[in-house]
Amino acid sequence: MTSVPPPRTLVLGATGFLGRWLVLELLARGEPVAAGVRDPARATTLRHWLRAHGADDTVLTTVSADLTRPGLGLSPEDDARLTEVRDVHNLAARYDFGLTRAQAEPPNVHGALHALRWSATRPGLRRLVHLSGYRVGRDPDPRYPLDERKTAALYTRLGAYEASKQLGDAAVRVSAPRLGVPLTTVNPSSVIGHSRTGEAGQYLGLAQLVRQLHRGRLPLLPGTRRTFLPVVTVDHLARFLAAVPGHDRAPFRAHTVLDPATPALPELIALLASHLGVRPPRGLIPVPLVRRLPRALTGADPETLGFLSEDRYDTASADHLAARAGLTHPPLVPAVTRWATRLVEEDFGAR
Repeated sequence: MTSVPPPRTLVLGATGFLGRWLVLELLARGEPVAAGVRDPARATTLRHWLRAHGADDTVLTTVSADLTRPGLGLSPEDDARLTEVRDVHNLAARYDFGLTRAQAEPPNVHGALHALRWSATRPGLRRLVHLSGYRVGRDPDPRYPLDERKTAALYTRLGAYEASKQLGDAAVRVSAPRLGVPLTTVNPSSVIGHSRTGEAGQYLGLAQLVRQLHRGRLPLLPGTRRTFLPVVTVDHLARFLAAVPGHDRAPFRAHTVLDPATPALPELIALLASHLGVRPPRGLIPVPLVRRLPRALTGADPETLGFLSEDRYDTASADHLAARAGLTHPPLVPAVTRWATRLVEEDFGAR
């Protein structure tokens, strides 16, 4: 019986939406991978999913990991199995709206630091890749920790998910140089389904707007004509993440990954309405007004409104890495319409 080669890459959050696509991409490249999973049953589910997508999982190692615990909660045996890991991808996070601070902070802030500190113990570490949040990490001088008053105010202002992602990003950026850990943070835009199949598996964010649109519950679109909610396909993002350790050399790099072909939000929603054969929104409504209206009337989650902005983003570093790695975004319109079709077929996650 052929022994499994020691893993060189550890993926935390391997059973999540992004994590499984990254594991699939790494296995396709012949990379021995370790998947950190909290629930052993989900390791079996992951292997079934990988095989269903044509992967050879014979070089996949699974370890029981808990990001909320120091040392990732690894047993001594599992920690020893990961001695030769050189690249660590931390894609683990609690992604949801309406969370409390007590729910979001352990995985998204403390967990980010636990992944960083564990990475520092790997003798051959090449790079830690930390998946940050959309519109996160733009402060050139991050500060962490904040005093309790400022921390509480941030959670109140942004909501638990976005605040915890901002604090987690700052925490690893401040702490990595002290530990001598080469770090890359990757800030993706709204992640949609696979460019060829539309397969999604995640139904938050922009998918919620598509659901409202499909069900005739989006009479007015929040934002302006210039509101920009860029997207990136999950397969492009997985390829990009897999390429990062082999191309980034500086002690710290940060990349914003989005498809520049994404039109302004009103045009994107009009495109999806036409594709789905439903009526587009009749007009626009300013975000500040939506915030003041009852949620029962608008159907908008208050935490999602912070993502609706006219801002544009500097993608130069990501574009440069993608060019060196031979990566290009797949055609946008077919990708986004296939994704919308798949969302409807799956009843937006109900099936």
